[in-house]
Amino acid sequence: MDAVARVLESQQFILGAEVAAFEDEIGNYLGSKFSIGCASGTDALTLGLMALGVRPGDEVITTPFTFVASASSIALLGAVPVFVDIDPITYNLDSNQLQQAITAKTKAIMPVHLFGLPAEMNDILEIANLRVIPVIEDAAQAIGSEYRGKKVGTLGAIGCFSFFPSKNLGGAGDGGLVTTNDPAIADRLRLLHLHGSRNKYEYEVLGVNSRLDAIQAAILRIRLQHLKSWTEARRRNVDRYRELFEENGLERKVVRPSAPEYSRHVFNQYTIRVEKRDALRQHLQENGIPSEIYYPFPLHLQKAFSFLGYKPGSMPHAEAACNEVLSLPIFAEMTGEQQTAVVEEIATFFFGN
Repeated sequence: MDAVARVLESQQFILGAEVAAFEDEIGNYLGSKFSIGCASGTDALTLGLMALGVRPGDEVITTPFTFVASASSIALLGAVPVFVDIDPITYNLDSNQLQQAITAKTKAIMPVHLFGLPAEMNDILEIANLRVIPVIEDAAQAIGSEYRGKKVGTLGAIGCFSFFPSKNLGGAGDGGLVTTNDPAIADRLRLLHLHGSRNKYEYEVLGVNSRLDAIQAAILRIRLQHLKSWTEARRRNVDRYRELFEENGLERKVVRPSAPEYSRHVFNQYTIRVEKRDALRQHLQENGIPSEIYYPFPLHLQKAFSFLGYKPGSMPHAEAACNEVLSLPIFAEMTGEQQTAVVEEIATFFFGN
């Protein structure tokens, strides 16, 4: 509240000292040379694509098992989303299928670090670098996640983050961030997010209006100080879930989230995989336990992307995941009693009283 009052007193609601300070602080946290605040995670993706010069007719490779913004940001620029199926264990883009999706029209590759787990970036970057194709990381769910010791959002040409309130680092409204280690790209991003202008009423390119509000920046500066402890609390909750699932004999009924050794998962979501998913979710709801499905429908079969011509069966792993995944509560303040209640109700569903 003191931070918000400070902004209200200053009357500087657009850009200014709070936004600049937040950009510096989050850049230091991530290990990114340049960090540019913007209005949302969706805008971060759009700005990143614009900065890479993505234009109508270009192709951008991404995953069908993600939030709509990953692909809509591509399509709204007139480019073509090219979907690559997921790895059924990690739910991230399957790098083994990436090479065959690349064409002469491929302008960028957009892996998504889904649920807070990094995609297999070594393989993706090796292919991308060989073909001289830039990589834009959708890290909207993965702030603080690490791939082989480096935080996501700093591995490719551009990283994109969201500060939607439900994220691990969430604001009091919409907000986003674009990161890069390339000074030319950073300069382009700063130009694009301010209407294409460096000097008042002078416009070099066609840009957009996408700025991080100063009030959001002030709130995020405070919350950033707690991100490490919140992340560790989520990871402790993951360990507790493992113990509880084992104690209740659920190892063969519940597929827990993957966390490969090369990664540091931040668990923006704790997503299990089960048979009879919809019936389980209804049972949990009837017993006062919230859950969510991320995501019930793959993007390649959504009506909005029907113009791409994908058919059922074209992305079998993504389609299967949509029928079986269920995200359980994992918030940092969750108590042991609450987790016990969640797992005991799952056990009741599968084994009875």
